[in-house]
This record gives sequence, structure tokens and C-alpha cells, in this order.
Amino acid sequence: MRELKKALVLASTLAFTAGYTASASAETLQTRWADIQVETLSEGLNHPWGIAFLSNGRMLVTERAGHMRIVESDGNKGDPIEGLPEIKVMRQGGLMDVKLSPDYENDQIIYFSYSEPESEGSEITSTAVAKARLQDNTLHDLEVIFSQYPKEQGGRHYGGRMIFSADGEYLFLGLGDRGDRQDDAQTLDNHTGKLIRIYPDGSVPEDNPFVGEEGAQPEIWSYGHRNIQGMDIQPDTGLMWAVEHGPQGGDEVNLPEAGKNYGWPVVTHGEQYGGGEVGIGFDKEGMELPVWHWTPSIAVSGMAFYDGNQFPAWQGNILATGLRGQNLARLEMDGDRVIHEEDMDLGQRIREVRIGPDGNIYLLTDHENGKILRLSPAE
Repeated sequence: MRELKKALVLASTLAFTAGYTASASAETLQTRWADIQVETLSEGLNHPWGIAFLSNGRMLVTERAGHMRIVESDGNKGDPIEGLPEIKVMRQGGLMDVKLSPDYENDQIIYFSYSEPESEGSEITSTAVAKARLQDNTLHDLEVIFSQYPKEQGGRHYGGRMIFSADGEYLFLGLGDRGDRQDDAQTLDNHTGKLIRIYPDGSVPEDNPFVGEEGAQPEIWSYGHRNIQGMDIQPDTGLMWAVEHGPQGGDEVNLPEAGKNYGWPVVTHGEQYGGGEVGIGFDKEGMELPVWHWTPSIAVSGMAFYDGNQFPAWQGNILATGLRGQNLARLEMDGDRVIHEEDMDLGQRIREVRIGPDGNIYLLTDHENGKILRLSPAE
């Protein structure tokens, strides 16, 4: 019965797959509403993970291998920024996301997530968030404002994606189940498999849903997550959305609400790697269903709502990237429902998607020789 339900879900999904055609000067991606020029803006980045836009077209980019650098508007890469803390680079762990302070023009403060070792050289790690002032290609006044509890062996499912709330008052951080601690996602005495909400100084808002509950970690906003990898704020509502990896199937789009349980590993549309059921099925009372899911998995990673001026037909659409799928998925929205999916085949593992100040779409490819791709309307 479970396999039949999956087949019905797949059969009912309305999707259009876009593909490349070659032109004399650039690659063109033919899509449902627009032809897109795909160009490599920069390359030679070691598994780029996060990107934040500075002034004058410059970009602050993290590399999972433990480097952060400024990339100029013409794609030239600066030297690695100095002053980072110790980062344990191991499997999926390393330097991850980066965000600018909501008041960056005045305070020059940046926030970044990374895999923090228990002690120097230790392989026992967890996800941490630090903030620092960026000046003269160096980090100053570095402060760790959050450290996930507990630290664990292994190098999988760190989560690590961050987003500020629409008003800039709160910082959200998505966390994973660390690979072999999936049952911890259902208990509140740890940060594993959780979405957390803190103030930008690391303190805990008093209206977080589990503040004051005995044994619960007060930073928790929602729980039952497997591995949150992408987050963004919906422009017309100010609500925070997230995407997360399923196992072999069941990648999810969620609209996480305070105190709610998103089911992992009790309910999921995915299955064990190599086959075999996970949990009890697709749904259970008291657990939230995803807004959308991919089965089979595309290994969903970054996500962004399109709010630029270059692709007017895409206003309010979710753009989500696939690692295994090597694609950019465009989800048309009707309120909080997905009504159509278009898959754009890029032929490369795509880690992150962001909308630039110029309205173009910027992608990071997840390779040792990683790239920044820029998507703009074809001429």
C-alpha cells in the first residue's frame, strides 16, 4: 500500500523539465516562461556553501573546506579572510552558511555557521554559529553565540542554514539529526533535528515555545526535522519556509511553526537507503505534513523565494536546488500551496540559490572546483 501511494503521488505531480541548448557565446536554459542565460561568474571555489551580497556587486562566499573570501562583481576571488575559529572539516562538516547583520552597513557584523570540534583536533563536533566584525579582510571581535548540544561523532547532517526574520529581530538556524541520532529529533532535551530561534546576540526569546518547560532546550522553535538545508522568508507574508533532506525519497518543503512536530523519523515519504521502511507511514496525528515533497529524492539543498525584477512571471515562486538531482526546481505557489513544479536540469550539484540585488539568480555548485553561476534572461 505504501508503494502504491508513492506511485500515485508521482503520477499526479505536474512537472516540466527544462534543458540546455548551446549558443555561440553562452549556454541557454529553455524554461516554461523564459529562456535563461547561464554563465559561470567565478570558479575554483572548494565546495562553496553560503553566499551573501555586499555592496557594488561583491559577494561574501564560504567554502566548506574552511575558507571565506570576497568575490568581486567580475568573478575575481580575494584572499581567504583571516580570523576564523577552529573548524573541523570532515565529510559534510566544515564552514557552512554566512549572513550579514540586518544593520550591516553600520556595524559590519557577519554571522556564519560551522562544524565546531569539542576540543582542538577532536572529531566530536556539532554545529555552531559565530558573529564577528569584518574589516580589512579580517574578522574582529569574534564571538560564538550558539553551540549545538550535544556534540557527536561522525560527519553527517549538520544542517547549518540560517536566515534572519523579516524584521531582523530573530535568527533562525536549521539543524540535522547527525545521521545516526535520528530518534533525538523527537525529544526536546537536545538540539538534534531541530529548528532554533535566537536573538542576534545569541540570547533566547522568552516567547519561544518551550521556554520554561523542564528539560527542554529553550532555543527550539520546531522539531522532528531530518536535515534542514535551505531557508528563506516569503516576501508577501514574512513567514519563514525551509527545505530538508529526506532519506531515499521524501525531501520536504515545510512552513515551520512554533512548537510543532514535523515527524522525522516517525513519519516520512522516504525509505531507508537500499530499501526498507522508515517509521510508521506518511502521517500521524500531532505531526505536520510537508507542503511539498520530492520522491524520489533530489537531495534538496538551498532555497529562495524569487522577488527580483528580471523574471516577473516567477514572482513569489520557490527556487530549490538539488545535489543528487543536479537541478533547480521552480515551485509555483498559491498561498501556502504548491500548484506546479518545473525542473531545470543544470548537470551539476547545486548547493545554494540566492537572488542578487540585480534580480538575477546566483547558484553555488558543490564541487571541489566549485562555481558561482549567474542566471539572467537570455538576450
